[in-house]
Amino acid sequence: MADILGIETSCDETAAAVVRSGERVLSNVVSSQIALHQPYGGVVPELASREHLRAIVPVVRQALKEAGQTYESINAIAVTQGPGLAGALLVGISYAKALAFALQKPLITVNHLEGHIHAVLLEERQKGNVQIDFPVLALVVSGGHTHLFLAGQQESGWRYQNIGRTRDDAAGEAYDKVAKLLGLGYPGGPVIDVLARHGDPEAVHFGLAQIKHRNRGVPVELQTAHDFSFSGIKTAVLRYVELNDMRESIAARRKALAEIAKPKPEDVLALTDKKTLGLIASFQRAVVDDLVAKTLDAAREREVRALFVTGGVAANSELRERFELEAAKEGLPVYFPSRNLSTDNAAMIAAAAHPKFAAREFATPEFSAEASLVLR
Repeated sequence: MADILGIETSCDETAAAVVRSGERVLSNVVSSQIALHQPYGGVVPELASREHLRAIVPVVRQALKEAGQTYESINAIAVTQGPGLAGALLVGISYAKALAFALQKPLITVNHLEGHIHAVLLEERQKGNVQIDFPVLALVVSGGHTHLFLAGQQESGWRYQNIGRTRDDAAGEAYDKVAKLLGLGYPGGPVIDVLARHGDPEAVHFGLAQIKHRNRGVPVELQTAHDFSFSGIKTAVLRYVELNDMRESIAARRKALAEIAKPKPEDVLALTDKKTLGLIASFQRAVVDDLVAKTLDAAREREVRALFVTGGVAANSELRERFELEAAKEGLPVYFPSRNLSTDNAAMIAAAAHPKFAAREFATPEFSAEASLVLR
């Protein structure tokens, strides 16, 4: 039995959690920065780092308190090393290093993407489901990432092969940018999810992204037919707005929402016309179609036995419904984390650290943040 304190500061959530043996959440505390970044329509890295500095100590204290633990009683400390915003990552890493040194506790580094995958495993174990068949194909889809990983379990831990990635914008990033363009507020994912239910998904035709050119930033041998691209659909939304003279209504909606202290999706819905709702529903349908189609193509090609869909966008209701429907046709079980563990949190970091703790894979003092850390 091992109680691990996890710390996560990769982007705009300051999070700490205590997880027992990778399968029981004793506490999971998240301090959100949504209100801080809302006026800018996206995360401002410098502001995120400063807010992490302010929040990290009280968040960790609260996580220990809720878990009924003390600094001395935990067995190890786990922290996100990357990928993410360099300044934000350094706040969590510096604090974790200081704690580990002062307490003489083992320190474990965790890849943020692996954390999202272990969020699924954590909750399945809590349900008593330990019989997941391998190989597993994991779609990690969020504001900063859209990746397909072939995952397998070995004696010394987990191993991953990246068989698909976004060439440009991540899916969640496209949601946020389209929401900003249409004056829907920030973050874009939750509000688009709500508004799409009230629009016609056939109102605007968006084709699946066709990737024909090579990705110069990725070796040829690593490029596959399962890569994603969402910059094109974002541009298509912009062109639709321009061709249909929608800028005036967008400006009016943006102004009206600015006068509401904490606008809810229902407030945005009341300010959104039928044409815009159709555009939103069509945009979401196109993104979901692309994610589902390419993931299932990869699953068939690699003959996987199970699907994991995780990350912030995995909270999207249409994405969940479509994956459950289409995966069932293939005879594939599909697993999601709960909505609380879909978005960034530290419970997933502590859970992913447990196999490393068992194998005594501890960090050396000289490690630092890696903004583009690769998962292998």
